[in-house]
Amino acid sequence: MAMFSRHSDDDYLPAVPGITRKTLVHGDRTLMAEFRLKTGSVLPRHAHPHEQIGYLVSGHMRLTIGEHEYDVAPGDSWCIPGEVEHEAQATADAVAMEVFAPVREDYLPGG
Repeated sequence: MAMFSRHSDDDYLPAVPGITRKTLVHGDRTLMAEFRLKTGSVLPRHAHPHEQIGYLVSGHMRLTIGEHEYDVAPGDSWCIPGEVEHEAQATADAVAMEVFAPVREDYLPGG
């Protein structure tokens, strides 16, 4: 299945206070989402079965993966294996792109 998406500021959904997400495209095995994080927002520590690969487009955040903490700047990237606990704290307004495999059903339109 081919899919194409044009940039739009519409359709962002609240994830937690100060963080919104938007699914950009998805295929049979992967899904790409954009996250917008406001300064001071926190994505609480959690885990899920999906492998998660990310790239910080802009801003700044502190990312904890397992027991390791990273100071993340634009251009930095990460890979979080499935079932590994992680957390993100925005220390400046930030935009992050993330790819999940397998597809996160809860991130699909209408999911």
